[in-house]
Amino acid sequence: MTENAKTTSSANRYGPLIGAIDEGTSSVRFLVFSANTAEVLTYHQKELKVSYPQEGWVEQDPMEILEAVHECLNQTVENLKQLTINPADIVAIGITNQRETTIVWDTKTGKPLYNAIVWMDMRTTSIIDELLKKVRNQNKNYLKSLCGLPISPYFSALKMKWLMDNVSEVQEAIKENRCMFGTVDSWLIWNLTGGSNGGVHCTDVTNASRTMLMNIVNLKWDPYLLSFFQIPEDILPQIRSSSEIYGNIVDGVLQGVPISGCLGDQQAALVGQMCFQHGQAKKRFEGAKIVDSAHGLLTTVGYQFGPKADPVYALEGSIAMAGAIVKWLKDNLQVIDDVSETEAIAEKLTCDNRIIFVPAFSGLYAPYWRKDARSVICGITEDINYRHIVKAALQSVCFQTRDILEAMREDTGMTLTKLLVDGAMTSNNLLMQMQADICGVPVVRPVMCEITALGVAIAAGCAEGIKKWDITVGTNVPSDTFTPSITENERDMLYSEWKKGIERSLDWETDAASEEEEDINKMTAPGLFVFGTLLLLMFARYRS
Repeated sequence: MTENAKTTSSANRYGPLIGAIDEGTSSVRFLVFSANTAEVLTYHQKELKVSYPQEGWVEQDPMEILEAVHECLNQTVENLKQLTINPADIVAIGITNQRETTIVWDTKTGKPLYNAIVWMDMRTTSIIDELLKKVRNQNKNYLKSLCGLPISPYFSALKMKWLMDNVSEVQEAIKENRCMFGTVDSWLIWNLTGGSNGGVHCTDVTNASRTMLMNIVNLKWDPYLLSFFQIPEDILPQIRSSSEIYGNIVDGVLQGVPISGCLGDQQAALVGQMCFQHGQAKKRFEGAKIVDSAHGLLTTVGYQFGPKADPVYALEGSIAMAGAIVKWLKDNLQVIDDVSETEAIAEKLTCDNRIIFVPAFSGLYAPYWRKDARSVICGITEDINYRHIVKAALQSVCFQTRDILEAMREDTGMTLTKLLVDGAMTSNNLLMQMQADICGVPVVRPVMCEITALGVAIAAGCAEGIKKWDITVGTNVPSDTFTPSITENERDMLYSEWKKGIERSLDWETDAASEEEEDINKMTAPGLFVFGTLLLLMFARYRS
């Protein structure tokens, strides 16, 4: 078969192809989708290392991330050739990434100035304490009316400030005007589009909304926020929409292919779940306010499909310890050899599990935002064994989800009728059933598990200048549904025990939490106005 015949065959079978780089904390993947059917044709995955230099520090090597991306691109192209699919049919690529993870690099050499500081890193807690001394009542929500976020180690601005304060190479590079700051998406786009030879330094609105430096209304770097954190604007990437051509890949197997989609991983999952149409787990308001959470949730940008499109906003509660707690069972406690064993182990319990496991290894995230919290296991008796702890670990994921759904209900007044889920942990049927039982709503799991990559492929394929993806493709994704099987009283009893566990997890890092910290849920920042469409996205994703 000639190369031209291969091209024709590929186009007739699948239509245009869209690639998706899915860069997570634990691995990198490159997947190729058919724009006509949303089918995954092939992919390649490369595991990533995570290092822990000190207690609470979490780092990765930016060069390893970049090399893993190149490996995945090369191998996936080889896979296409083996399938007699012409790689030239790839018309666009999107990038979705772990959010908040912070990278600084030298614009002249293209080399990182320090390891990537990962989103879950907690080294900035002392910086937060110093910043709050300058804030009236040490209010952690002081900046929330501007950026939608509480002052927390979770976000990129604090990581960048730590780098500026503590790394001499970063200080010198800033003085010599050769320092660039970005999240992982910016690092990849800059390198793929030329690096030190004209690479494009940009990010999209979803990733920028997680830095604490972008104004949540005008979608620009905010002068007051930059001043507050003392971060120079000239090191920051240009903020672009989530769906537009940023530049072309300059070399390698996909040379010339445009990069036209960019979304943080959680937002990509929202798009992949088709949360831009009327339906379950969301509600649409026209010309309304951005909803400001009074119960510990975050206001964030869901996506913006084009430079001239209205942004879509979301309330978010991050479940930080889902995949991480199962990894802890395997690597630290060594009670399982593989994450796939957790379902069978927990199912063998013949009695009720009254153990509560609060996984606050790096503090509590939404809706509590308590950096002083630490993990606790409550209710241990002499007949408890490792199976109870494994099941309690799985239940903790469900309780964290209910915490977020309760906060969303309080903020919006809406009663959720279905919960859409995705992520690696959704393959656990027992976990999905427990989620339905603890939250009291049907849990809908798509059969196609590559939802995050699908989301950014949609963004890339819909961009102006590409227009190869029909937004309605994949709207009716086949799914499984898990319905609640316990009574309301049983559900409430379980949840009340979880709340007791939460209380016992607090005040471990400091002698006493401040009154402001104890009252973190009382968000008082004024609402912000937008002209366009507001979407409240209530959605569960299990972060790995």
